[in-house]
Amino acid sequence: EQGANMGRFAKAGKVVLVLAGRYAGRKAVIVKNYDEGTQDKTFAHALVAGIDKCPQKVTKRMGKKKIARRSKIRAFIKVVNYNHLMPTRYSVDMGLEKQIVNKDVFRDAALRRKARSEAKAKFEEKYKQGKNKWFFQKL
Repeated sequence: EQGANMGRFAKAGKVVLVLAGRYAGRKAVIVKNYDEGTQDKTFAHALVAGIDKCPQKVTKRMGKKKIARRSKIRAFIKVVNYNHLMPTRYSVDMGLEKQIVNKDVFRDAALRRKARSEAKAKFEEKYKQGKNKWFFQKL
């Protein structure tokens, strides 16, 4: 079992890079980790919330409307195998609502949309505070 000797890098709030699939090369934050796996997914995996589309560069001479439009972030939530995650040295405290963003949302499209919009709101809020600049930049 490869998951056993990988060390426990997966803590909630740890920034990881997604290595495979549709969101390969995107940064994400671990919301909840499942080191032992579960009944349906018997491998070590994690629920991550990440940034699909980074905010664009903003300069002083842009108007408010343009700045608002360029500061938008597209988020995603996904359950990913540890093998497809690369840990970074960074941690971000996102404070995502555990009631809204959890594994049950994948059963229902409406819940998933709600969870994604929750992640998006939190990411944009953090971005506007100007914290964790590296997290909101392209790789």
